[in-house]
Amino acid sequence: MTDATDEGATVSPSDRVAELVERLTLEEKIDLIHGEVDPTGIATGWVPPNERLGIPSYSLVDGPLGIRAGDGSPSTGFPASISLASAWDPDLAHELGETMASEARARDQHVILAPGFNLLRTPKCGRVFEYYSEDPALNSEIAVGTIDGIQDGDVAACAKHYAVNNQETNRMEVSANVDERPLRELYLPAFEAAVKEADVASIMAAYNRINGTHATEHEYLLTDILKDEWGFEGYVVSDWWATTDGPAAAEAGLDLDMPGTTYPEMAPGLNPLFGAINFFSQFDWFDQDAATKPIVDAVGIEGGEPRVYRSLKFDDELLEAVEDGRVDESVVDDKVRRILGQMERFGVLDDEQPPGEANVPAHHEVSRRIAQRGTVLLENDGVLPLSTDDLDDIAVIGPNADEAKTGGGGSSDVAADSTVSTLDGIKYRVNDEASITFDRGVAPIGEDDDRDVTIWNVSTDAVLGSLGDDETAEPDVDTAEAVEAADAAEVAVVVVQDAATEDFDRPLALPGEQDELVSKVADAAERTVVVMKTGGPVEMPWADEVDAIVEAWYPGQEDGRAVASVLFGDADPSGRLPITFGHDAGDYPTSSQRQHPGIDLEAEYSEGVFVGYRHFDETDTEPLYPFGHGLSYADFEYGDVAVDHDGASATVEVTVENVSDRDGREVVQAYLGADDPSVERPPKELAAFERVELAAGEERTVALSLSERDFAYYDEDAADWVVDPGDYTVTVGRSSRDPVDSETITVE
Repeated sequence: MTDATDEGATVSPSDRVAELVERLTLEEKIDLIHGEVDPTGIATGWVPPNERLGIPSYSLVDGPLGIRAGDGSPSTGFPASISLASAWDPDLAHELGETMASEARARDQHVILAPGFNLLRTPKCGRVFEYYSEDPALNSEIAVGTIDGIQDGDVAACAKHYAVNNQETNRMEVSANVDERPLRELYLPAFEAAVKEADVASIMAAYNRINGTHATEHEYLLTDILKDEWGFEGYVVSDWWATTDGPAAAEAGLDLDMPGTTYPEMAPGLNPLFGAINFFSQFDWFDQDAATKPIVDAVGIEGGEPRVYRSLKFDDELLEAVEDGRVDESVVDDKVRRILGQMERFGVLDDEQPPGEANVPAHHEVSRRIAQRGTVLLENDGVLPLSTDDLDDIAVIGPNADEAKTGGGGSSDVAADSTVSTLDGIKYRVNDEASITFDRGVAPIGEDDDRDVTIWNVSTDAVLGSLGDDETAEPDVDTAEAVEAADAAEVAVVVVQDAATEDFDRPLALPGEQDELVSKVADAAERTVVVMKTGGPVEMPWADEVDAIVEAWYPGQEDGRAVASVLFGDADPSGRLPITFGHDAGDYPTSSQRQHPGIDLEAEYSEGVFVGYRHFDETDTEPLYPFGHGLSYADFEYGDVAVDHDGASATVEVTVENVSDRDGREVVQAYLGADDPSVERPPKELAAFERVELAAGEERTVALSLSERDFAYYDEDAADWVVDPGDYTVTVGRSSRDPVDSETITVE
């Protein structure tokens, strides 16, 4: 890095990049710092080439659940990100990253818009399934693993959404009003790790405002912290439609503006007028925005709203600002250097990216293993694992049990053409060794259940035309028949799911009549197993009525194979919760309207650092299932904890033994808490963890390292991390509420 200038830190380019910047005209530079529509239809974002200087085009494609090719090309559908985080395994995250990189290269894509790892402040967040965890340490480890994997696969990663992007309600304008301490301790650490540990190529600026300023125009976040303090050498790209003021964003540190796709470009086939507008847009004399305006006015959309116009801010608007001296050309030069620097780093300038593979069996196998390893066994009263040796009749019940849950709605949706439903997975596993009866019980759950089907108060049907076949009849359903099937079977497997999606926050109650279905089946069945395919925590009023509960999240295209392998014990349910499950919405720290979704577009982060299990501990609220919880088919015993410390750093050692007759995986978790802190701090915080695979009878000593940062809190007055002298308790446990042993150490 060079010395910081008044405009912030600038990048020291290679000789090649410096020469290109020198030769580019101002107009050509502007063309390289904003996106256009990909003529191939594949990329989510596309920067056109500069043919005069031989600079190729640059393609960015959606993740993080797989490659979402815009032309509908099939890709491997991986499990939801929250499932990956549930494995607590950075090495598995690295493998996923490398696999997705191969799929991106197969589609000639240069950047994957992943991973997303905004802190799970509220389980109501509509994109909870796309993110990792409520804890910054777990977030950081999984994010770094994924980014390293993508970039070791010769594709650039884009970490998102920077920053404090924790809800979908009013996401374009809501202001996350957060103090500096929780900002530093909770919401920024994973992004800091992405920069300092993974050298991430790009970071996406979010839609929302932070303390009143849009993320795309937030100089303190984009320049002061990201580029100056952390030394970020990549480029900052806007979320699609997120830039509101081109010159302000340019000065603040945004490097690449993505205008998104307009309604006519996005869905020309759904509306004849939009189809015509899209056709004529190829001609220079045609003004797409002017032609779109009458339709916009007719359906009552405000012209400035996203998805109406392209909202391009780094085009003529920025060019004029440079030409009249409001923005110095050196600001634009730095943006071009950053983008070209990453193109050079990953071989794009020389077209040197190796070939890749997409939608191949080896990648499907990776998807299956992640789904298995991320599955969390929440409850088991001896019914699991199932065995065909003592089962003749199995009832599979659930409105969507006959289809795979490949993900939620929105930009992470992947066109997977090889899927296995939970029902089929169980059938394949049983292989005629037991009789299987299937009944939905209640009506199928669709993507539009339990939410208002509008985007920014505008009906999608009104703008785009019908998105579905209104004449399609729902399948006949009868709860009585499901109960009858459960009563006749030796075990009932009830499969429930929610319908989380981008654009909308989610309720915590299961949609439809699924809660009633579970209770009725549990009352009738000899044994009941509930398989939950949810994007995050849900309320479970029937939890005490059933014999086993399996959280499978959104398992991806290998749904059925992964779920069946866990149910029948072919794979250990080794996942651990990355987010606390409360009994109901009132248990969480964002239960007031002022906190979520906010009032008058202001969301107050008044809970401070008490998010997730920190809140449950501080308020002594008993969770339904605590952070880090997960059962196994194997049994583990821990020895005493030993802590060797030198000042404010320590090594924690504990022996773990698999005392069962089957192999298994355990997650050893170390928590740290100050006994008498000088400021308000959580009783304990996750400081380190390690996943260990132990064969039957195997014993291993696990060593966990605690750094000075783990002991510190962020002092807003000092604008620095501070370690108080005094006593600290190190606790090793199987979850945040299941301690095994602890030791107190003194920091002088």
